[in-house]
Amino acid sequence: MDVSAFCRQSNVVVVVGKGGVGKTTVTAALARTAAEAGLDVLVLALDDSGGLPALFGRDEPFGYTEVVLVEGAPPAASPDGRRDRPGLVPGRIRGRVLTPDAALLEYLADHGLGRVSRRLVQSGALDVVATAIPGVREMLVLARLKQIERDGVADLIILDAPATGHAVTFLTSSGGLADAARGGPLRSQAEQVVEMLSDPARCQVLLVTAPEETPVNEVVETAYRLEDEVGTRLGPVVVNGCYPVIDHLDADPIAAARAAGVAEPSPSDARRIHEAAHFRSRRQAVERHQLERLATELPLPRVVLPYLFTAGVGPAEVVSLAASLTAGIEALA
Repeated sequence: MDVSAFCRQSNVVVVVGKGGVGKTTVTAALARTAAEAGLDVLVLALDDSGGLPALFGRDEPFGYTEVVLVEGAPPAASPDGRRDRPGLVPGRIRGRVLTPDAALLEYLADHGLGRVSRRLVQSGALDVVATAIPGVREMLVLARLKQIERDGVADLIILDAPATGHAVTFLTSSGGLADAARGGPLRSQAEQVVEMLSDPARCQVLLVTAPEETPVNEVVETAYRLEDEVGTRLGPVVVNGCYPVIDHLDADPIAAARAAGVAEPSPSDARRIHEAAHFRSRRQAVERHQLERLATELPLPRVVLPYLFTAGVGPAEVVSLAASLTAGIEALA
């Protein structure tokens, strides 16, 4: 599948996954992939920027004010065709944070109540409202997302959503408010959010998991709940952190060294090699089983991203994952 066409399927992509599976990293990789395809991308975080700044090589967090994370410019090429400036992409990546307080301030300011809204937030009145009306915080953020999407400020908006335990509640909040509210601006906003979430041309969910039992269990349950309770289109499942498959892990280290014509390992080194090979073999078996189970229990297209054997994840790793994500998207039917 063409990467640009894939990234243009929906105006908004909500990235959802269990904590620890690399959801934010996949968000950054998807943004990089879209920018490589020439799109202008806006990445949204909730409450704070979290780990996103480091993934784009920034030392300082960003907030409600939009910042440029990756400049958009055609990368120069050397005579052999390699990129001399790998940090640049044809598109552009920007980032900002959405919070309920800021969303409320902006909403009320747009309706001529800016002075009153600031007093409400400063006095803690929003907390009182949130307690009295469950789901209003989430709806305020989603309403702001809906307005950003309607304004057409980017080719693609990517939302780094809460972990799956909270993501379903986050995405179903507006539907609950639309059903509960009898009328007025609150019901109107909730209905407009529900309309956006259920329109595949405007919004889809990208589920992220790891090839392990608990994350797979959770992503399957989340997928069906989102379809049943939100009606949002589900994109392919991204399986992050898969070990590259190595064959012949049961080979004897000393015999293999002899066959290869290299120095034989000492008995202690041979034992360590055997233990490492045993661990890798077990890990590959677990991953293979979980991938098979995922294919059976959740009939969605799948993109597999490799495990990165690094101490940390930064811009270079995001570029590497974006390349793998691009290859996975191109392999989709």
